[in-house]
Amino acid sequence: MAAASSVQNLRDEATCSVCLDFFRDPVTIMGCGHNFCRACITRCWEGAETDVTCPQCRQTFPQRTLGPNRQLGNLVELLSAGTAEGAVGQRVCGEHGEALKLFCQDDETPICVVCDRSRVHRAHSVVPLEEAAEEYKGTLQTHLKTLRERRENLLGLKWTGERKTQVYLKRAGAERQKIVSEFQQSHQFLQEQEQLLLAQLGELEKKVENMQKEKVIKLSEISHLNELISEMEAKCQQPASEFLQDIRKTLSRCEKGEIPRPVRISPELERRLQDFSQKTCALRKTMRTFKDTLPSGLEKISRDVPQPYAKVTVTLDSDMAHPCLTVSADGRSVTRVVTRQDLPNNPERFFFETCVLGCERFTSGRHCWEVEVGKAHIWAVGVARESVKRVGWISLSPEAGIWAVRCRVGEFEALTAPAPTRLSLPQVPNRVQVCLDCAGGQVSFLDADTESVIFTFPPPLFARDTIQPWFWLSLRPMLQSSLDSTQLRLCS
Repeated sequence: MAAASSVQNLRDEATCSVCLDFFRDPVTIMGCGHNFCRACITRCWEGAETDVTCPQCRQTFPQRTLGPNRQLGNLVELLSAGTAEGAVGQRVCGEHGEALKLFCQDDETPICVVCDRSRVHRAHSVVPLEEAAEEYKGTLQTHLKTLRERRENLLGLKWTGERKTQVYLKRAGAERQKIVSEFQQSHQFLQEQEQLLLAQLGELEKKVENMQKEKVIKLSEISHLNELISEMEAKCQQPASEFLQDIRKTLSRCEKGEIPRPVRISPELERRLQDFSQKTCALRKTMRTFKDTLPSGLEKISRDVPQPYAKVTVTLDSDMAHPCLTVSADGRSVTRVVTRQDLPNNPERFFFETCVLGCERFTSGRHCWEVEVGKAHIWAVGVARESVKRVGWISLSPEAGIWAVRCRVGEFEALTAPAPTRLSLPQVPNRVQVCLDCAGGQVSFLDADTESVIFTFPPPLFARDTIQPWFWLSLRPMLQSSLDSTQLRLCS
């Protein structure tokens, strides 16, 4: 019955949910990972211009993205061949003509009862064929489960990466708009100032031109006087009889001749010209300063942006672990045990709180590491001062030199003082990233899968203290022990 159930499960996995038959040319929807016959999914999406929907999970995607699933196609071919053979009858031994009812585990091949008695297989381990098939199918199901989980994890990472990319693109677009807006405003301001200065300078040029016209008029009066002088000089050279003729009229013309006044430049005009000269110098100096300070200012901002966190490989120090905690041989995981272990009485070992510290010590820089909490129900992770108390009751808070977040059966809290701070999270994280900024004196916790911030402690002023990774598992067992996971593992 179990073997038949396993075969049926395999057949279900190889069956298209649209046509309810074995897959033909199977393809995978890249967005959600579900499989269909290429012809079936093409018919389902026929007529859709943009958004398409998965027939199985009803998830909507902006475009058609399909990928061939050759491994599934191979599995379907094997199942189809097995089904065909079953319809004809049992396979028989090519050497003895007997039905293949046994399986040689040493040679990993089906054999008949005659083969079993032969010298070749006499000393081998032989089991019934159905029993071997059930065992291998169970192994195959385990591999299938692992592959499906891996696929789901990769799809989750792919979705997270795509969402992150969209967020980054949106942020980049917003920054682009800000830059364009700032420079447009700067361009507009400079254009307005340019137009204002040029308009004022234009008015001044008109006044200078008017003054020039007045000079031209005065010059024409000088020409008239030159003619009168020349005429009078010629008159004086005439004989007395001719000179005295119309002498009164000649004197009258001399008396009527006015001496033109010189055109004088207005002091106000000179002052305004000097003012414009000073404005031009100030403009040149300001623009030169702006050209020098803008690139250097932007470069300084880039230098002031905090450097990214450096991912470190943390190993647990078994000499510090509480006697009810077991550290793995590679120092990458810690497990709570029921029976207290008989361990050396090291002064650095925790004897009251079920804690353990990482071997790494940090005094500077920005560092991060990830902890896989999995299905652990009561745990806490964070950082602690190297000098944190080892013996007796410890207040799990910054006052005792511990900065951490804790989970109690799906309920999250930050271990703040004087009381923990309840946290509302959309989902229980599978991996928690701990970020330590020694220079800034800040500790942050993120959901490593979504990169969403869980909690950030305000700068605690480490004051040059040495900081170490800190881990905690509760001693209190769960009522449903089958659901209770008591292990924390550091991610690679």
